[in-house]
Amino acid sequence: MRQRVVVLALDGVIPFELGIPQRIFGLARRTEAQGRGEKLYDVVTCSLRPPGPVRTDADFSIMVEHGPDALATADTVVVPASYGLGPVHSEGRLTGELAAALAYIRPGTRLVSICTGGYVLAAAGYLDGRPATTHWSSADHFQRVFPKVRVDPDVLFIDDGDVLTSAGVAAGIDLCLHILRRDHGTAVANDVARRTVVPPHRDGGQAQFIRRPLPEAGLATTTAARSWALGRLEQPILLRDMARQESMSVRTFTRRFREESGISPGQWLTQQRVERARQLLESTDLSVDQVAQDAGFGTATSLRQHVQAALGVSPTVYRRTFRTRSARRAAAPSETRPVA
Repeated sequence: MRQRVVVLALDGVIPFELGIPQRIFGLARRTEAQGRGEKLYDVVTCSLRPPGPVRTDADFSIMVEHGPDALATADTVVVPASYGLGPVHSEGRLTGELAAALAYIRPGTRLVSICTGGYVLAAAGYLDGRPATTHWSSADHFQRVFPKVRVDPDVLFIDDGDVLTSAGVAAGIDLCLHILRRDHGTAVANDVARRTVVPPHRDGGQAQFIRRPLPEAGLATTTAARSWALGRLEQPILLRDMARQESMSVRTFTRRFREESGISPGQWLTQQRVERARQLLESTDLSVDQVAQDAGFGTATSLRQHVQAALGVSPTVYRRTFRTRSARRAAAPSETRPVA
């Protein structure tokens, strides 16, 4: 059954963040095995008031065609960042208008925030006792205003099951792709990433604030080494071999790699191999031993350890759960519910 994502546009909304859910979820289509071409999500934008204009933080307003009652139809609610939060930001309390709108949300609805949209979820009590993140520049203030929230300022996003929060701007893309991957698998998420020309996967635990995100002019990057490694994940890859691709010493390469990606080369390799394993588990009938070989883990034991650490389940359970969920969705009628 096609899922409905409702995006709440508040006054002062940042247009970039507002457009992320529409772009990522709106592009998602079933793979060939699922009946390629069918949309997987309907994305609806609503405001706190009846249909009409909503001001943004830019020099233009947007026309929103749905009021707050659209929240009652949501499977997932996304709250993008806004510079017009007022007492939500300064005092940690909802306005009457915002509280009335959030009351439409049904129990069990998945809640997602992008950047400072997390203030809204926290003010409503959804984050009490939970881990959450927000833009690094707001993290200290966020923690002061919401002491019951376990704020982690150093990650791109946090998936706490039915409530997910992200850091600023591009981390919202990472989180939406993560949700897409969680819902429909790696192949669907990678397809959307390719069409939006963004990296298909940045782990949520990656550092959100890298002090030197771009190399200094005239300095080499580690891009070629990463491309080289991705072409041979099934083979043993040594740090010195990656450094050699950039004609760097191991020490210089390791430092440059961490500066550019926020993680070590070893962590990055493990992430890529887990992603390769996920793709193989989702799309092939290869044995666990063969998946371990093709993903570069060598042994089934190593594969199980890394997949368990990254996904919380064994490879066999992941494959069974993913395929059962995919088959169930493929068999369900592609109906959408009208907005109330």
